[in-house]
Amino acid sequence: MNPLRIMIVLIAAVSAIGLAVVMQKALSKPRVAPVVQTSAPIDKPMTQVLVAKRELAIGERLTAADVTWQAWPAETVNAAFITNGAATAVSTSTSAKAAKAVGDAAETMIGGVSPEKAVEGAIVRDPILAGEPIVSRKIVRGGEGGYLSVVLSPGKRAMAVPVTSETAVGGFVLPGDRVDVLQTHDTQGGSEGEGPTGKQTIAETVLRNVRVLALDQSTTAGKDAKTIVAATATLEVGPAEAEALARAKAGGPITLALRAYTDLGGPSGVGVPSQESAVVHLNRGGQTSSISVRP
Repeated sequence: MNPLRIMIVLIAAVSAIGLAVVMQKALSKPRVAPVVQTSAPIDKPMTQVLVAKRELAIGERLTAADVTWQAWPAETVNAAFITNGAATAVSTSTSAKAAKAVGDAAETMIGGVSPEKAVEGAIVRDPILAGEPIVSRKIVRGGEGGYLSVVLSPGKRAMAVPVTSETAVGGFVLPGDRVDVLQTHDTQGGSEGEGPTGKQTIAETVLRNVRVLALDQSTTAGKDAKTIVAATATLEVGPAEAEALARAKAGGPITLALRAYTDLGGPSGVGVPSQESAVVHLNRGGQTSSISVRP
C-alpha cells in the first residue's frame, strides 16, 4: 500500500475520534435554565361598593335584602357609587382576616343610617343588573322629584282630591289602600203626587277600586302609623277615570270609602250610575231629610 494513503487514513481517523470526544463533552454539560425575575404581588387598595344582589326591574321597591357589599378596586370606583367611605389594602396573601376587617368597615353608619338601610323603600327608576353598583340616578326615594311618576302603573295618572277626617274614613285610609270614590250633591225633589218633595241629597259611586298613592305629601305610612289625617288624597286613575273624577270634584263633595283587603281584586273603573235609587230618611234634631243613594 502506498505510504501516503496510509498517512491520510490515519489523520482522518484521528480527526473523527477527536470530533466525537468534543461532541460528547458538549452534550454532557448540564443545561442552565434562564433566570426569570419575579416581583412580589402588589397590594391594591379595595373599598366596599353597594351592589344589587339580583336583577331589579323598573318600579320595584328596594329592601335591604336586595343589596349587598362587594369589594371593588378603589382606583376604579365611580363618584356615583355608594361606598363605605374606606379604602382597605387587601392582598392575595391576606384572605379571611382582611375580608372580615373590610366587612366590618362596611358597617360604618352614615348619618345614623347604614347605606343599605338608606336605599330601603326606594323605587327602581332604571333596570339594575345583578352585581351592578347602586347609583342615585337609577333609584328614587320618597319625597324626591320623579318619585310619583315611577310609582304609577303604566297608563295611569295621579290625581288629587280634597279630603277631611270625615270623608277619608276618619284617617284610616293609608297610602296603598284601595277605595271607592263617592260624590254627594243636592237635587230638588218632585212635585206632590210624583214622589218626595223638597231638597234631596244624592250619593253616587264615581270610581270603584282605585289605589291611594299618597296622603298630602306622604307616600308611605310612618312606622306603626295607624291613621293619617290629611287634607289631600292622591289617587291612581286612568284617563277616563280622571275625567269622571274632575267632573265629580266640580259637582259636589268627594267621599272615600275604604275597601276590604279581601276585595282588592274586584272590578275597578268608572261607576255606572243606576236610574233606580234607594231613598234613606235621616232624622236630625227633629228634622227629617231624604238621601237618594245610587250604586
